[in-house]
Amino acid sequence: MKSAVLQLVAAISTLTFALVTGIEHLLGLGPAIFLSSAALTALPAGRAMDRLGRVPVLAAGFAVGIVGALLTALGAATVFAPPVVLGLVLMGASSGVALLVRTAAGDMYPPERRARGIAWVLFGSVFGAILGPAVFSPLFADRELAAEALAVPWLAAAGLLVVALAIVLCVRPDPKEIAERLLGGELRRDSAPVAAASLREILGRPGVVPALLAALASFGVMVSVMNLTGYVVVTEHGHHQQSVFPIIGAHVLGMYALVVVIGKLIDRTGRGPALNGGLVVMAASCLGLFWLESVLATAVLLFGLGLGWNLSFVAATARLVDQTLPAERGKLLGFSDLLAGLLGAFLALLGGFALETLGVGALAIGATVIALLPLVWILGGGRTRQARPVEQPG
Repeated sequence: MKSAVLQLVAAISTLTFALVTGIEHLLGLGPAIFLSSAALTALPAGRAMDRLGRVPVLAAGFAVGIVGALLTALGAATVFAPPVVLGLVLMGASSGVALLVRTAAGDMYPPERRARGIAWVLFGSVFGAILGPAVFSPLFADRELAAEALAVPWLAAAGLLVVALAIVLCVRPDPKEIAERLLGGELRRDSAPVAAASLREILGRPGVVPALLAALASFGVMVSVMNLTGYVVVTEHGHHQQSVFPIIGAHVLGMYALVVVIGKLIDRTGRGPALNGGLVVMAASCLGLFWLESVLATAVLLFGLGLGWNLSFVAATARLVDQTLPAERGKLLGFSDLLAGLLGAFLALLGGFALETLGVGALAIGATVIALLPLVWILGGGRTRQARPVEQPG
């Protein structure tokens, strides 16, 4: 359900904001509001997960998203900017919480099977990739490009989030309890409870910083390019608005369709090769936007962008979870999402400006360079000593 709603946000948040506010020279401002809200929510949500458990926080996040979708629909229907802005803020906050579902995924598997476990939980998003175009594309068929016409899709998004909330409330036991059971109730060292480390201490553990860099670049580039694609396809390339949803659907399929296979691959070959390989695939996909304009070609490139994100982001998440105890995971992943979301918001604003003033080529080249930047650090001497999961003795 979350991935289906994410497609809607990616496809029409820019258009909704521009049509309602009349601000067309800052194309990335709508997505930037959404992404900034998601980023600023991530760290407090992660800390709350460490204290309260995963389910209550996830449920609260989906409830906030329902309100946000309804407000956005109201603003679009009345062509009134404040509800749209507030709605995007709340939907962004909901997305920031929902992304932390991978914390729960990491809780439920031992280190040697962790990437596969994270992959299985993310695999559920494939159904959203299929559901998104099926639900939203008909809502745009034979409709004029007007703010009022965008209200119905946002109402449909609220309905999908209601279903997501109901599913989350049915999860038993809380995944954090599973993680604690896997550690034998409470991890002890020398018969004394091990306290959760500070964020500064966690960042000093081997492998954490390279994983953070890969997560930042992969997430920032992916969300900024994805959120600007709707405007590129509809206005720059002259295609019909409803053609955006198959393209975004292909992107989400790239993000999640092969995630189970990739999870097994990451567990088998290690986190490092996947981090590097995923960033290279993302860079190649972004660069292709410089030349290719058809709906099919754009869909293939966005599929590649999602696939590269899949490789690097799952590997980065697995490594970050490896290096934390259950009471530390939400904090570290929330911190990662905070930085990645702010980067994504900045790149959406910068990309929107570049797209408006310099064209698609500037967006494509800029995204390619940013995707490759972490490799300069990682391959140029940023490697750390071999990272061993903190849950393993020794």
